[in-house]
Amino acid sequence: MAELFIDQLLKQMVDRSGSDLHLCAGQPPIMRIHGKLTRTDFPPIEKVEDIVFPILSEERRKRLAEFMELDLSYELKGVSRFRVNCFRQRSHVGAVLRAIPIKIKTIDDLGLPQVTKEICLRPRGLVLVTGPTGSGKSTSLAAMINHINEHEKAHIITVEDPIEFVHQDKKCSVNQRELELDTHSFAAALKHVLRQDPDVILVGEMRDLETISLAITAAETGHLVFGTLHTTDAPQTIDRVIDVFPPEQQSQIRMQLSVTIQAVISQQLLPRVDAQGGRIAAFEVMVATPAIRSLIREGKTHQIYSDIQAGGDYGMISLDQYLVGLLRRRVVNYDDAISKSSNPRELERMAAKAMQGVVK
Repeated sequence: MAELFIDQLLKQMVDRSGSDLHLCAGQPPIMRIHGKLTRTDFPPIEKVEDIVFPILSEERRKRLAEFMELDLSYELKGVSRFRVNCFRQRSHVGAVLRAIPIKIKTIDDLGLPQVTKEICLRPRGLVLVTGPTGSGKSTSLAAMINHINEHEKAHIITVEDPIEFVHQDKKCSVNQRELELDTHSFAAALKHVLRQDPDVILVGEMRDLETISLAITAAETGHLVFGTLHTTDAPQTIDRVIDVFPPEQQSQIRMQLSVTIQAVISQQLLPRVDAQGGRIAAFEVMVATPAIRSLIREGKTHQIYSDIQAGGDYGMISLDQYLVGLLRRRVVNYDDAISKSSNPRELERMAAKAMQGVVK
């Protein structure tokens, strides 16, 4: 059987250390390599359907025609897994395929702060991993779930859209459920998950009020719950969770969140400028100390940032502190660090103090 053209493209992308393949009618295939979009030398695509439909079942083709959006996973054996999104644009089909490594990296491989090892072995509570699209949240979560799998005897249930990293049972029993194939929605899965005797629950994305509410309830009832949000730092994350609820419920949610939250881990990806090349993650870690729980309860989330900066003894670090560390090691350049900071003036001040003489 002849090799599919899409398989050729995906192999080339992985060989070039690319992360995403973009397919658009009238354009050549485009790859995102080290964060930059790069046009390939292939001729422009006439119909994306000719490239993508060979990997879609008849049912999925019908779903794309009906809903005009489609998410699925695809595996190219010996190469990688891929998260596939098909959509319509200007009456044509388009697609983006993201590479998901078959081998799950460890917390140490990714350079995640060491406190995350302790966080993901806690018996209960809510752990949120946040950051913009494409910042590596799924990769970090997979490393944390893998750490639990290697060190605990627990039942892990994930709800994902679609399943990205595939976990094999080690010390844990792992059940992975995919939206539309195994459950109708995140909320539907969470409504029933407590009857499945889980110890650890991963919610691929906390998209709406019902999902967030069910995740908090699951954390309240003695489970360790992981979820993701597209927020850039811990204070914004806490506000986002609370603001999803109607005003009359927010006081109660603040109380629940102050009790259940264990940590917020935020991350950004920056281009490396050292010999290693590629990209590197910068992290912010908020650990829920009694002082931070009190700030959440009292609605003083704007003060959390100061507690993170002063919380090094608890394993906390602010994004700006982490960026300064990368600058001192000359791993990233100054402009890229400033562009990722949520408080550029503060970063400028910290960098000037910590690094006298660094070239901007």
